[in-house]
Amino acid sequence: MLATLSEEQQLIVSQLRKFVEREVVPVAMELEHKDQYPLELIEQMKGLQLFGMVIPPEHGGLGLPFTTYACVIEELSRGWMSLGGVLNTHVMVSWMIDAYGTDEQKARWLPDMATGERRAGLCMTEPDAGSDVQAIKTVARRDGDHYLVKGQKMFVSNGIHGKLFATLVKTDPQAKPSYKGMSLLIIDKEATSGLIVGRYLEKLGYKGIDTTEFTFDDAEVPVADLLGAREGEGFSQVLSGLEIGRINVSARAVGVAQAALEDSIRYAKQRWAFGRPIADHQAIQLKLADMATNIEAARLLVHAAAAKKDSGDRSDLEVGMAKLFATEMCQEVALEAMRIHGGYGYIKEMRVERYYRDAPFMLIGEGTSEIQKLVIARNILRQYAV
Repeated sequence: MLATLSEEQQLIVSQLRKFVEREVVPVAMELEHKDQYPLELIEQMKGLQLFGMVIPPEHGGLGLPFTTYACVIEELSRGWMSLGGVLNTHVMVSWMIDAYGTDEQKARWLPDMATGERRAGLCMTEPDAGSDVQAIKTVARRDGDHYLVKGQKMFVSNGIHGKLFATLVKTDPQAKPSYKGMSLLIIDKEATSGLIVGRYLEKLGYKGIDTTEFTFDDAEVPVADLLGAREGEGFSQVLSGLEIGRINVSARAVGVAQAALEDSIRYAKQRWAFGRPIADHQAIQLKLADMATNIEAARLLVHAAAAKKDSGDRSDLEVGMAKLFATEMCQEVALEAMRIHGGYGYIKEMRVERYYRDAPFMLIGEGTSEIQKLVIARNILRQYAV
């Protein structure tokens, strides 16, 4: 735990670690292998007020800084990475509503989001538009006091159990450049006709979370649900929200890597080879040293990125660096953990095989490593402009 955390933050993290050890670790493997949504754990997370972490107290939340949020996500992911995913888009959307919504929108949506009764997701990616966000084709055409939304969204987290979905659309498809014609609608899934929840997407890892696809067939969305009540601002709103998503994925990577390290240390002390524990062999010690050092470096980057977001300044450079380093690190640490476990690391009764399947998702989620490198390069070139 970083010494820079306040006493209150350390208490929150300590309590959450106890929850993870007591409630998450004993059931995570079974739930993950069954690809089962963790309803009981979600109820406990609601009781811990985790869904309202960054929502201001005046709307029923805790109003915690992102440095604390990053620690919470790391601890949850150390137990089971999918739990950090349940919170990810929910926190992104709640923050965007608080940052950009009208007073009426905040009062209408945030209190139920703070309790976790109305969990949220983000509809941005499309079949032909992933990293190239401006290439989206979903259109919202105004018809009186409603928009008629037509298009398709992919990889929607919380798609089955979530209720509110921040949906990026083009309200002016002819705008040049195209991002000036993009807007963000907060769509109530249960109250929207013409919204079709598609198939449940089965994944290599990252199990237990409901990842789906949405189809909008002239879905009727009230004009009052346009975030901020102004068209053309959706692209910048989403980019700011993605900074939070990248903090989340970076913290998840640190949590998974930390779990892999801890399992490797325990195994190395118990497993004997050539007459002594393998932890006494220099080859294993070198692996553990590299793993621990890289995890701590990633943790520091994540906390620096979260602190920059807390400052209110643009943080795409810092979160890009954190996500790039932390997720690539996690992939390497998960592989090293499997190597330390040997053949046992390749069978399903050991947790390291789950870490190895979960790690690749974080290289992709909330922007690939290649996209992070472009973000970093563009920022540093601006900083060193002649």
